[in-house]
Amino acid sequence: MTDSNLKNRLAQHKASNNTQETALDELLNIMRQLRDPVSGCEWDKQQTFASIAPYTIEEAYEVADAINKGDMEHIRDELGDLLFQVVFYAQIAQELGEFTFNDVAKAISDKMRRRHPHIFAGLDGKRIPVQKGQWEQIKNQERIDAGKAQDNSVLANVPTGMSPLLRAQKLQQKCAKVGFDWPELGPVLDKLQEEIVEVLEEVNAPVPNQSAIEDEIGDVLFSVVNLARHVNVDAQTALRKASNKFEQRFRHVELIANQRGQAVNETSLTELEEFWQQAKELSK
Repeated sequence: MTDSNLKNRLAQHKASNNTQETALDELLNIMRQLRDPVSGCEWDKQQTFASIAPYTIEEAYEVADAINKGDMEHIRDELGDLLFQVVFYAQIAQELGEFTFNDVAKAISDKMRRRHPHIFAGLDGKRIPVQKGQWEQIKNQERIDAGKAQDNSVLANVPTGMSPLLRAQKLQQKCAKVGFDWPELGPVLDKLQEEIVEVLEEVNAPVPNQSAIEDEIGDVLFSVVNLARHVNVDAQTALRKASNKFEQRFRHVELIANQRGQAVNETSLTELEEFWQQAKELSK
């Protein structure tokens, strides 16, 4: 590469960084204006950490949905919505005198450097060879340094706020790492069948107990997640695809009914099943 080309590349990189900084500064300024006590948006001014938390979860799912569809422009837009959530929290925290957006960015940068000593050199300029279990060891030391209560459980640090499906998967993965897992698929399938039988027993009891039915349904779902994990399938991805497939087929059922001048709720179950089979054939 010639000196001229190198200078051009450096100039383009610098211009790109300046554009990124300007765009981020603009977003932070917009957030400040939205939260302005006098001239800000009434809805935005009323929000708290707790009130916008559900929106953050929703935006994260929308990012995942855009990725699943493979639409890069959609992914970009949804990532922007998710970034706005981070900016929103940071603005509220700054108003409370707790932390700023820069503090958030610095904290994650420091954490990534700290947790990757095999990538980033230490103060002595040396890298540490990667070690087995290094990530968890560093996380545990961070908790100690922060003065948090020591939790030596294998299941420590699995957030209760995760989606139930993902949390079940994480709990199982943690246990599997210490050998608490079936090595073969057979017992996994047997356990699932056992749990289904227990659901049926509760449902068919002389006096069904709704709480017991709920408990057994939960066991079935947990066992299904375990089955997915054992065959190297991400349970959340599988369920999302199944839901999308169901939606696509049901929309086709609606289309067929409408073409025949019928409303779905006025169509017989026999006809709906016929339409459903047609939708399945089309999807194949």
